[in-house]
Amino acid sequence: MFIDTHLHVIDRSALSYPWLANVPDLDRDFLYETYAVEAKRCGITKALHMEVDVDPIIMQAETDYISRLGDLVCGAIVSCRPEEEGFAAYLERQKADSFVKGFRRVLHVVPDDVSEGAAFRDNIRRLSGSGLTFDLCTLPHQVSKVIALADAAPDVQFVLDHCGNPDIKSNAYEPWSRGITDIARRPNVIAKISGIVTNADPASWTAENLRPYIEHVISSFGWDRVIWGSDWPVCTLANGLSTWVAATQAVLSGTAQSERSQLLYGNAQRLWNL
Repeated sequence: MFIDTHLHVIDRSALSYPWLANVPDLDRDFLYETYAVEAKRCGITKALHMEVDVDPIIMQAETDYISRLGDLVCGAIVSCRPEEEGFAAYLERQKADSFVKGFRRVLHVVPDDVSEGAAFRDNIRRLSGSGLTFDLCTLPHQVSKVIALADAAPDVQFVLDHCGNPDIKSNAYEPWSRGITDIARRPNVIAKISGIVTNADPASWTAENLRPYIEHVISSFGWDRVIWGSDWPVCTLANGLSTWVAATQAVLSGTAQSERSQLLYGNAQRLWNL
């Protein structure tokens, strides 16, 4: 069984996604109904929806839309703007909604100094004691930004998306692996095994290409600090959900502790009380 902690639904008839104009392969509808059929066949029993960087003026509308989806979706990681003055009031509204499990602000699409601002860091600290997580979606060269945020808010639970986005296609294992080791020293960060198939060569990647990256994340963070995500529909750019599930299972079955792979399920359950 899997809990998918990184599902994106794209419905252009309901919401606006300005960034899709620059990604033609994703600039179409990817609806929950399509995902659910394949997900259930793969053994996915629960899913968290991950914000899809909608137009900021409709962030709440995205959350409202997702809350009405089907039986697999048990919560949402919602969009936010911690650098803005209105974050405190926005946070209070989200805390009142048990469907909301955490927040994300993608940091590799904004200048690095956004996450370095006093307002941003003060607002992230507001998550302390709320039970709400903050997803870190960054690139390998932004390791220092991840560490600075984790250290600035030690009582906040952070989630590192996509294994820190290693450049697998270019075999750039270093300095990515050193960065993962450094991040893992922060006990308030857990790692999400997700997204990496699209960082490999989409035409030729294999489970063995992914293995050293997944195994390094698990060895660095430990089995009790890793979770799993599909990154659907982005994973369709690299052959789709079923193939990514099979690759994950192939890598985990090749480890000495393969029986502990069910912790991927239990960790997500505990983290968000699913």
